[in-house]
Amino acid sequence: MISEMEELIDAIRREKNIPRDIVVEIIESAMVAAARKRYGMTRDIEAEYNEDLGDVELYEFRTVCEEVEDPDLELTLDEGRGLDPECQIGDSLGQKMNLGELGRIAAQTAKQVVIQKIRDAERELTFNEFKDRKGELITGIVRRFEKGNIIVDLNRAEAILPRREQVPTETYRPGDRIQAYVLDITRATRQPQVVLSRTHPGLLMKLFEMEVPEIYEGIVTIEACAREPGHRAKIAVSSSDGDVDPVGACVGLKGSRVQAVVGELRGEAIDIIPWHPDPARFIVYAIAPAMVSRVYIDEGSHTMELVVGDDQLAKAIGRRGQNVRLAAQLTGWRVDIYSESKHAERLEKAREQIARIEGLSEATVDALVRSGFQSVQELADADAGEIADILGVAAEQGAAVVDSADRLIGALIEEEARARKGSE
Repeated sequence: MISEMEELIDAIRREKNIPRDIVVEIIESAMVAAARKRYGMTRDIEAEYNEDLGDVELYEFRTVCEEVEDPDLELTLDEGRGLDPECQIGDSLGQKMNLGELGRIAAQTAKQVVIQKIRDAERELTFNEFKDRKGELITGIVRRFEKGNIIVDLNRAEAILPRREQVPTETYRPGDRIQAYVLDITRATRQPQVVLSRTHPGLLMKLFEMEVPEIYEGIVTIEACAREPGHRAKIAVSSSDGDVDPVGACVGLKGSRVQAVVGELRGEAIDIIPWHPDPARFIVYAIAPAMVSRVYIDEGSHTMELVVGDDQLAKAIGRRGQNVRLAAQLTGWRVDIYSESKHAERLEKAREQIARIEGLSEATVDALVRSGFQSVQELADADAGEIADILGVAAEQGAAVVDSADRLIGALIEEEARARKGSE
């Protein structure tokens, strides 16, 4: 006949999916807590589940001493030999306790300990099950909403999709299936430990990995990814096999593969572009569908200036700047875009400024402007060796250009100071 305790252990095991040995440990520790609540926290009490009786037995341990200083932890040799005729000084003797004396308060303590320990065990099991799944896709069922957060049932655990990780254009109802990216696994105490995301770029990358065998096999690699969740995304792809077109592999026959990803992301537009190690070539691909006329790179500030036709400017920038923002995120460079006409105006202003430097020929001015210098101040701050390389002259001549620019800056400052003094 199965005892009530055995039925309780089996029920907890099945309902909470906690291994039987852990359930037994929880009940044993609860009984120890209850006994200490009744008899005092200093006592040395242990619990043991008796498989034969189907019940927990409590034992109080005390040490045999010549002189007793603490009756809760010690007993005399005569008292000890009443329990064990062969005991000696220093032996630790265990005496079975009467569970019936614990009382209502101790029983309540035991119940609270069981509840808390079960929660702790569930959290630990959840953490151990999901700790290696960070960065993966996971599917669950929407269960409820808490302060804007979505609680997702993962069958054996609950996950949270925080408001900040939700796509504003997506809505869910209880019972809906949801696929999300595992953002983090925590040891949280009062909330689900599995943190999900629908906005992370990793979601997009994992979805393509599911749909494109070449990515899963390592032939095609997603080199970079940028998203404005719910609206538009860009991915840059490369291939380790010259016979495999990375863009075509991701698009699929008649767009089947990319459309499967778009469907899962509920209509988010996706641009697939070829990756290139040359930053200038890469940004030209990234800014598509706009056509780029020229690219100027400033390694120092990690900035690119793109020049596009006047009719291409709107395409390059995109709606509310979306296209250029995504291109910048994708390439990792700051990107400024100018139309041909605006660029021509800037070049003319730069020529006018730099032409004021003493001793520069028209050809020298043009060479400096073509190299990206747009003001006298930029030349004054430039490295003499860089100027010499641009102009194809000796280092001394490069230094002379920088010095001339510096003198002009000084003269302009003095002129401005005189004008300010005269106006006063």
